[in-house]
Amino acid sequence: MSFTGDLEHLSIIDVIQLLHATRKSGTLSIKGRKGESQLVFNDGYIISANHFDNSILIGNILVEANVITAETLDRALEGQEAAGENRKPLVATLIEQGQVRKEDAYRCLETLIELTVVEILTWKRGTFTLDVKNVTISDEYRYFPEKLHQEITLHTENVLMDALRIYDEKKRDGFLVEEELADDDFSSKEPLSTGGGAVLSADDLGLADLDRLEKTIPSVFSALDDLGPALANRRKIEELGTDLSEEEQEKLISFLGNHAVPARPSIGTAQGLSVILFSPDEFMTYCATTVCRHEGIFVFASNEEPDLDPIIDQFLSKNSTPVLVFDTPDESDPRFCSSQIGGLRRKTQAKYPHLCAIQLASPLDYGFSLHAFRDGVKAVLPRPIRNERKETFATDLIRFLETFPAYLKTHGLHEEAAPSSWITESFLALRQLREPSDVAFALLQSVSATFERSLTLIVRETELIAEKGIGIRDDKSRGATPAMRFRIPLAQTSLFRDVIGKGGLFYGKTDDSDVKEHLFNAIGAPLRPTVLLLPLKCSGKTISLTYADFGKKELSPVNVDLLNILADHAGLILENGLYRKKRERSSP
Repeated sequence: MSFTGDLEHLSIIDVIQLLHATRKSGTLSIKGRKGESQLVFNDGYIISANHFDNSILIGNILVEANVITAETLDRALEGQEAAGENRKPLVATLIEQGQVRKEDAYRCLETLIELTVVEILTWKRGTFTLDVKNVTISDEYRYFPEKLHQEITLHTENVLMDALRIYDEKKRDGFLVEEELADDDFSSKEPLSTGGGAVLSADDLGLADLDRLEKTIPSVFSALDDLGPALANRRKIEELGTDLSEEEQEKLISFLGNHAVPARPSIGTAQGLSVILFSPDEFMTYCATTVCRHEGIFVFASNEEPDLDPIIDQFLSKNSTPVLVFDTPDESDPRFCSSQIGGLRRKTQAKYPHLCAIQLASPLDYGFSLHAFRDGVKAVLPRPIRNERKETFATDLIRFLETFPAYLKTHGLHEEAAPSSWITESFLALRQLREPSDVAFALLQSVSATFERSLTLIVRETELIAEKGIGIRDDKSRGATPAMRFRIPLAQTSLFRDVIGKGGLFYGKTDDSDVKEHLFNAIGAPLRPTVLLLPLKCSGKTISLTYADFGKKELSPVNVDLLNILADHAGLILENGLYRKKRERSSP
């Protein structure tokens, strides 16, 4: 286990971007109502896909793309069958026979991965798990013959862009229907059977022999089980709780069975509460994730210290402020001993002081608990340790699992804050303004209350012109700088052009070349490439963009909904001002 979570709270796009940013290698399994699909990563690059629909095979894609004929495919498959144990992957066979160019094979393999991502984009509910155990990219895990010495390593950002384009086009044309959210959880129903065991074989994907492949990447292309929630819980408890007695296992299975289906969030609950659980204990992680999901709390679990910062940044970029939960130390593992956990906790709290941190600890380890409080954690929750109270462990664990989500929900309610005073002040200030330059400057000042750096960009037909900025050349406390006047050409396809054309706010990570080459070159790149572009529209036309980032500081929570409302209000102020001017000019 590297990390797990729910698609309902973190989209597949966010998950893939996170894997790319953290340079992960492993198998990402995504389970939904329809079945299970998988994406395989090597150093953050997508190298393979397993579509839940067994009709989507690499051979069929080659035929549909007119790269080969159906007869050629049949002959290649017959040749594979005749070769027996000496058979080569389908793609390698076709390349060596001269039936397929390497470039065409690469393109069709990319299509297979894109189709898998497009399908998952329609899933509104599901779970994902990254398995990094025993993943070795060896010579047998190649798409092409050894003499070509090439693995498929598709650029993740390009795959995502193409997948999103295909998704938008299919949805627009009515060929793609998003999965509806039902009252019951996806796990309460059996996945749709594809009627044929394994969804995709390794050979269908152009990989090496399945038996050899499973030694390096376990369960990637194995048959998918139709498990109901009760059976899934039983198998997981039996797999992870091998040191528990049969009676203890049954007690936990029964308890978790009552938490298999997410409950409807009631009025006044902390809906949307997110938790990042850092834990080396896969058994505890599974139990905590199950009961929290039942209460409508999203838990993203990881046991990799380098992943923590990217995960936090991903949440903050999506306007979600997670609760950090550090599990109790494991002195048998130097990576998770008390000194390591304490150091990680202090480093994370220093970097993200606005986030709430909770420490789990043994009831007997009062010294560690006191250190945690001294470091500024919100709470220390006692959680049972198997070797400390073996005779009552199952009962103690159930009590903890009942208390943990209850405390998180209470925390979520208490931490909900009313809108900051700046929003009220911003609305009042806008009422007195009429000129576009004044309205744009007022919007700039409002944005600077949240961000460290902000800048007004005037929109022209072929370029953007930098106007006043706050925090660009000096600390933002020094106020606005004079107009900066540098220019940014508007390319046909760019983040700037997209925001201007759609008229919608953008807030998130970007690697847009125009942003980096023109804007960052002029003002300097921020510590994190998470930026805001807030359009100011008048009569349906975008007249300026307010750019903002956090400069050299870490990300903080951003209420993008309020900023959007404020920008819309500013646009109405402009339209009303123009209407009054027209009436005044037309009056005798």
